[in-house]
Formats: sequence, structure tokens, C-alpha cells
Amino acid sequence: MRSILAQPTAASGDTQKPSFQPLRWLGLNASFAYGLAGLAVLVALWSLGTHLLQSRIPLAASLAPVATFQSLYELLASGELTHHTLMSMQRVLTGLGLALLIGVPVGLAVGGSRVLENASSTAFQFLRMISPLSWMPIAVMIFGIGDAPIYFLLTFAAVWPIMLNTAAGVRQLDPKWLMLARSLSATRNEVLFRIVVPGILGNVLTGVRLAIGVIWIVLVPCEMLGVSSGLGYYILDTRDRLAYSELMAVIVLIGALGFLLDGLAQRAYRYWSRTQ
Repeated sequence: MRSILAQPTAASGDTQKPSFQPLRWLGLNASFAYGLAGLAVLVALWSLGTHLLQSRIPLAASLAPVATFQSLYELLASGELTHHTLMSMQRVLTGLGLALLIGVPVGLAVGGSRVLENASSTAFQFLRMISPLSWMPIAVMIFGIGDAPIYFLLTFAAVWPIMLNTAAGVRQLDPKWLMLARSLSATRNEVLFRIVVPGILGNVLTGVRLAIGVIWIVLVPCEMLGVSSGLGYYILDTRDRLAYSELMAVIVLIGALGFLLDGLAQRAYRYWSRTQ
């Protein structure tokens, strides 16, 4: 009997495949190692592209990885980019905050009312399909030069994913929860903050992550609206000075900051998922 019972255990042990040991020796997990490999391939293609362009465009040497990372180090070490980076981050967070203040309440209303959803769906989809950058001349005409038109454009870009995901979260709530709350004579605030908000938080975080991606893309052209600070402004400045290695350094920094913001939003969503 013991030999019969032991056979499946031995067979199952034989089918187990050992993990890739070199990654464990280096203290790396597979996903991190693959990510580094992907970045290495990207840098190699970047280097190859600039090398091929140098025969036709001599200035392409300034766009190469070595010159770019050297300029990035010098700009960060001198603190020259600190003010511009902080201003861009302030604008992103302000636009995202305004989008949350508008998108979440409107999403709650639309998701909770079938009549309001049917009445607003066509208009919202029409407005969502308009590029935020199309509003740039009108925003400048209404708000003037400065941060105000930038906040308007960033908010307009970010509000749609937040609002639509919030509405979808409300529609996905289990009706039994709401019926139970009514049977227990829960107040409207209790239903909102103890059932609705916890139930839609995952959808709101998904909308925030999508909004960050959109808002970060729209930020750079928005900062070319006559302001004197921000990463978008600094790109124009480097172009005018023909400092192309610095221009590429700012582009790399923009990508790194956007990746960091997206990672923070993704981590917040994973933390919320684990607590459910």
C-alpha cells in the first residue's frame, strides 16, 4: 500500500522543472530581468538609429545615448531641471485633482441613473473624441496666457477615463448590497461611503491610471503655450539653442517620470486589490 501511494508523489516530483538558476544567483526575478533586457534592446536600437543617421545628419550624434545620458546627468547634478520638473508635476497633479473632483461625482450620477446615462452618453462620447489639443486656441482666448489654460486642457484630457470608469463601477455594483442597506434603514451618506465608494474604488483607480497616461502626453504641448517653466517649455528652449543632447535628455526624463507615475497608480490598484 505504501509503495502504491508513493508512486504519484515521486512522479509528480519528477515533472517539476527547476527555476532558472542564474536569475536567482543574481537576486533578480524573471519579470525584472526581462524588463532590463527590453530596455537594453531599446537603447541598442536607439544607438543604431543615431549611428545610421550621422552619415546624413551630423547633428544626430548629439542624440546618441552616451551624449544624452551625459547631458541628463549634468542637468540633474546642476539642478537646472529641478524647477521645470516640479512645475510640470504640479500641473499634472492639479489637472488630475480637478478631473477627480469633476469626474467622480458625474460618474456616480451617470452610473446611478439610467435616464441620465441615456441622455448624456452621446454628448459625452462626442466630447471625449475631441483632442484636448484642439481646444488650445480657445483656452488661451478665454483664460489668457499662463497656467490657467494648461489646467483646463489637462483636466479636459483626464476627466473622461475617470468619469467613464466610475460610471461603469456603479453599474457593476451588486444590487443586493443596496437592497440590504435600504432594509437596514441606512442613510444616503452611509450607502455612499460604506457601499458605493468601496465598491467602485477599483474602477476609479483604473480610471486614474488611464488619466495619468493621457494627461502626461498632453502636458508637453500644453507647456508650449507661452509659459516660462516646465519640461515642455524646456524642450522648446533646447531646440532654440540647438542643444539636442539636452533635448533628448529631457525626453528621457519625461518618459521616466511618466513610467514612475504609472507605476505608483498600478501599485495603488494592486494594494487595493489585496485588501479586498
